[in-house]
Parts: sequence; C-alpha cells; structure tokens
Amino acid sequence: MSFAIAFPNIDPVAIALGPIVIRWYALAYVVGLVVGWRYVRALGRRHPVAIDQTAIDDLLLWATLAIILGGRLGYVLFYQPRMFVADPLAVLQVWRGGMSFHGGLIGVALALVLFARRRAIPALVLTDLVTAAAPIGLFLGRIANFVNGELFGRTTDVPWGVVFPHGGPIPRHPSQLYEAALEGLVLFAVLALLIRTPWVRSRPGIVSGAFLVGYGLARTAMEAFRAPDAHIGFLAFGTTLGQWLSVPMIALGALLIVWAARRPPVGSGT
Repeated sequence: MSFAIAFPNIDPVAIALGPIVIRWYALAYVVGLVVGWRYVRALGRRHPVAIDQTAIDDLLLWATLAIILGGRLGYVLFYQPRMFVADPLAVLQVWRGGMSFHGGLIGVALALVLFARRRAIPALVLTDLVTAAAPIGLFLGRIANFVNGELFGRTTDVPWGVVFPHGGPIPRHPSQLYEAALEGLVLFAVLALLIRTPWVRSRPGIVSGAFLVGYGLARTAMEAFRAPDAHIGFLAFGTTLGQWLSVPMIALGALLIVWAARRPPVGSGT
C-alpha cells in the first residue's frame, strides 16, 4: 500500500483585478528579479572592483529582457523546434507558456557581455555578481512550477509523493520542490560563501564557473526524478534533454574555475 499527498490545488492566478490577471509564475519572475537586483547591489558595494550602482540599476532592464527572450527562444529551439518551423512568430507568444533555463542562461550571458563592454566593466566581475544572485530566481521559479502543477516528477511510492492534477492518479515525485531546494537554496548558499571569500572574490570567474558546475550537476541529478517532456521522452541510455544541455555547462564551468584560479588577483580582496 502506498501513500500520497493530495495536490494543494493552489490557484495559479495570484492577483485578479478585472481584466488584469497576474499569475504566480509571472510574480516569481518579478520578485526574483527585484530581490536579485538588490542582492547584486549589496555585493557590488564590497567587491574589489568598484561598480557604479547606477550601472547595476540599468542592468536590471537588460537582464529582464534577456531572460524572457532567451528563455522563450531557447524553449522553442530546444524543446519545440517544430513550433518555430510552423510559426516563427510563436517565439514571441510568451503568454502561451514555455521557458527554457538554458536558453535564458545564454540570453543573459550575451546581455552581460554586451553590457559590460558598453559600461567598461570587467565582464567576469559582472557575471560573478549576477550568478551569485541567480539561485534566488531559480528557487522562486521552481516553487511557481509546483503551484502550476507542471514539470512534475516520475511516478513513485515514497510517502511524500504527490498526485498532480495533470499527472494521472499515480503519486509522483514533487521534483519541482527538489529542484527549488538544490538549484535554489543549496546553490545560493554555496555561491554566497564563495563570493564572500576574499581569495575567490578577487579572482573573477570562479563564482561564475561554480554556478555553471553547480547548476549543471544539480539539474543532472534532479532529472533522475523529473518526468521527461512528453513530446521528447527519454534519449540515449535513459538520459533526458535537460541532462544533455547541462553537460556543456559543467565542462565550461570547470574550465572557467581553473582558468580564473590561475589568474592574479584583481584587487586586495578585503
């Protein structure tokens, strides 16, 4: 006999004022960006490389657009390429749902490089600050996934299995909560410790590399509990697309850590 937890059936709409409807998922993006922006400002004030606070304020708009456009484009290209072929304008229809973390990551990386060049800020200093804050948004996003009853896990007989509205009558892993804990809380704590370490803080790139490795490993592990996208299924050797997309992240992150660790410090690190 197996036990299961009933899905809390939370309304995906957080606020409804007449024609104005704000969903929890959208609210997670807004709160994540605002809290992340404040955290980046706080970190930037004590970084060995001085960063104008006004520049960080301006970066918020760049990051917002990069996350939305990159995440949507990545979802269409990685997970729904037929949609793009059939209707290229579908990539702009964000209200239809579908965002890819890996696509958003690429979009933000490009935006950070362009922004850094425009403002004459060392790019890796900027990426270290932003990646240290990124788990805040990841945590809130995964909580919103749970509220929406989407991206649920594989079937299970563990006592904390959840029967999701769109997952059939069999209990499933609440993989969204697993990811919120590992990709959000744990990764945030690790990066917070690193960026507050003088030796690391004075070597731009280590925190960015740690984020890539940390997220890549966490996502790879969590994919073992998460149900694969129905229209894609399992790939070779029982792997998933999310795991394959995480492999280059881990490799690039490891190389970046090694390269940055061998570089001379950019400041006193105090």
